[in-house]
Amino acid sequence: FCFRLFPLREHGMNWRAKPLTSQEIQAFKRSKEVMERFVRAYELMLRFYGIILVNKETGELKRAENWADRFENLNRFSHNNLRITRILKCLGEMGYERYQVHLVKFFLTETLVKGTLPNVKKSALDYFLFTIRSKRRRRELVHYAWQHFKPQEDFVWGPKEKLQKYR
Repeated sequence: FCFRLFPLREHGMNWRAKPLTSQEIQAFKRSKEVMERFVRAYELMLRFYGIILVNKETGELKRAENWADRFENLNRFSHNNLRITRILKCLGEMGYERYQVHLVKFFLTETLVKGTLPNVKKSALDYFLFTIRSKRRRRELVHYAWQHFKPQEDFVWGPKEKLQKYR
């Protein structure tokens, strides 16, 4: 299901999912209908995870009303983390980097600040963060993660000297 809604240029876990070509991605981006369907698919998956896309222009997110039940599912079943990684990569492929950044920050906030998704924390730090294409935005998110990681001296996702100096 997820591989059909969020195709990538790489092979995934499903051997039947054919990787996208650069030409196919460009054709998708030129089609307003395809891109609208893509955003609807993204919203569908967000709702499944207990998240709402508040603003389609910025990518701002918030918890859905059913967030507690959906977060329980996310904490219980780690296969969702692979799907989320795939969604994040596909968002980057399709030109929705702003959506990537908001989704990664949402998961960092829920795992590191609010503590609601403890079983997603490792994937958020090891995988979600590094799907961000923009180096500047990725650095901002790594710094945000470092600021909220406890204990801070155990943070291994960036050099401590640079994190301490980051502005």
